[in-house]
Amino acid sequence: MNDVLQKIVERTKERIANEPADRAAAERAARERKPFAFSEALRRDGVNIIAEIKAASPSAGPIVPDPDVERIAGDYARGGAAAVSIVTEPDFFRGSRDWIARAKTSGLPVIMKDFVIAPSQLINGIAAGADAVLLLASLLDGRRIRELVGLLDAYGCDALVEAHDEQELERALEGGARLIGVNNRNLRDFSVDLGTSERLAALIPDGVLKVAESGIKTVADVDRLRAAGFDAFLVGESLLRQSDRAAAVRALQLRHPEPAELQAERGEGSENAGNIRRATLLAS
Repeated sequence: MNDVLQKIVERTKERIANEPADRAAAERAARERKPFAFSEALRRDGVNIIAEIKAASPSAGPIVPDPDVERIAGDYARGGAAAVSIVTEPDFFRGSRDWIARAKTSGLPVIMKDFVIAPSQLINGIAAGADAVLLLASLLDGRRIRELVGLLDAYGCDALVEAHDEQELERALEGGARLIGVNNRNLRDFSVDLGTSERLAALIPDGVLKVAESGIKTVADVDRLRAAGFDAFLVGESLLRQSDRAAAVRALQLRHPEPAELQAERGEGSENAGNIRRATLLAS
């Protein structure tokens, strides 16, 4: 564990030490919302964008200080995002658990991203309205992941288990993860490589929902990762820095038409290719 991650974990331990788990509120929240809405949203056809709201990060510094959560989440919904991610860690990312309920005014399911080390964080996240919670395989072993996934299951809440390398992925699978995120950002030095997602995607079993995270900026990035087998794409900083966030979400969902040559190689698009050739002859 690197120095920054260690500091975040140590501060998290201090922060939650005297925070009780509000189980009654979590049970009420679970009864009032659709179970497993987050994973259901990621199974829809098309390009599923999980659009993130965070005020800052250790690598980027300030991004959107004191964000207008309702407005940003609404922009994401108008742009066609599948879900909203809220970074709630308060000390290094300047987030708040209160943002979850504010983001849910968009009508989209919301995932809480924090550095989860204790069940109380899950309970209080659910009580705040979270439809899903991030679990980091960098912080949890397979047995602990299984326990926390089971706890979330009991409340009809999804677990997105995040891995960055083969060892973390093994822990996620050992923990029974049904929804796995591959973080392209190395939390040790904060470098980003989309090849991380491509490498680990081949090791994730069929039937597990795959989410690519970090470093996704363009539709070409989405195309590349979708070709690797990913079902959804978590995008934060590159959307938050746009003046028209709804348009930015829509832009990530554009599909590049495949060249006619590749279609012809598979015997597809022959009628269209013929039409193109006929139009060329008529124009000559």
